[in-house]
Amino acid sequence: MLTVGLDVHQRMTVACVLDEHGKPLRTDTVRGGWEKVVEFVRDLKGQTQVCFEASVGYGPLHDGLIKVAQRVVVAHPGQVRLIFRSKQKHDRADAKKLATLLFLDQVPPVHVPSADIRGWRSLIEHRRRLIDRRTKTKNGLRAALRSAGLRPVKAGHWLWTRAGLSWLASVDLPSDAECCRRDVLLAELDHFERLTDLVTDRLDKLAKGHPGIALLMTIPGVGPRTAEAVVAYIDDPGRFARVRSIGSYFGLVPKQDQSGGRNRLGRITKNGSATVRRLLVEAAWSACRWCSQAKAFVERVTGGDPGRRKIATVALAHKLVRMMLAMLRTGEACRWCKASS
Repeated sequence: MLTVGLDVHQRMTVACVLDEHGKPLRTDTVRGGWEKVVEFVRDLKGQTQVCFEASVGYGPLHDGLIKVAQRVVVAHPGQVRLIFRSKQKHDRADAKKLATLLFLDQVPPVHVPSADIRGWRSLIEHRRRLIDRRTKTKNGLRAALRSAGLRPVKAGHWLWTRAGLSWLASVDLPSDAECCRRDVLLAELDHFERLTDLVTDRLDKLAKGHPGIALLMTIPGVGPRTAEAVVAYIDDPGRFARVRSIGSYFGLVPKQDQSGGRNRLGRITKNGSATVRRLLVEAAWSACRWCSQAKAFVERVTGGDPGRRKIATVALAHKLVRMMLAMLRTGEACRWCKASS
């Protein structure tokens, strides 16, 4: 079987081909899009196994190669660099490294979800970006009020209700320039609200086809957005060897420096999706309000020190996601948290 390592770029790809004994057979530069890469692999004589690093849009390339090669492995970029360091880094060397790692069966792989799951994930990420832009617009409106020395009629979220927005549109500001800024920000806010509602409706329709989302929502504090993000990024619960490994996948475990008798723990690694991690922490804060067991867990980790409150909340988020993976595996509803009356 031939082994092919690909150093992939948008308009050019370097391919290193090893023979059945692991010796370099040829190195070629494939110019053009990824369809040219698929054609190159297809034209190789005999069976082939292919390896390339994950990058933006790696899914369609994987889908194309899997049709013409017997085995396709997508390598984790960060872990490949740790395994195979070199002072020489160029496209031909990188392609040879990937081919060599694949021949030795030492490639740290990444999970490649289906096209539907990839689209679902991208829509979840897009909604988060819309929420962030909407929040930035709201902050701009609050700043405009503070600059004019004004306060909303009511505190809290009243400003974003229909009555609050009507008041904001009619309030007198010191200058025409401030009024223009206010009007533009209100138009932006309405635009982002409509876009967010559009994406949310689509996500709700997608959620109806996944029973795991309703299952995860039996956990107090976990809403549809958190449940759908966890289900979309876990994809296949069986791909995790142990339940505890899910915390590392979402970057909720601390960095560790252990040597001899010393064991130093740092901040969390923040690997994986920042959107899922953010939603899990928000769910942990909410669970503390509605679940007596969650509240007791946070108090136990806090140990009476208010400065450890955030650490305890992240630890609760870690516990929640481990619980979610176990629930998706077994199909059981939440038994750990009971909503406090």
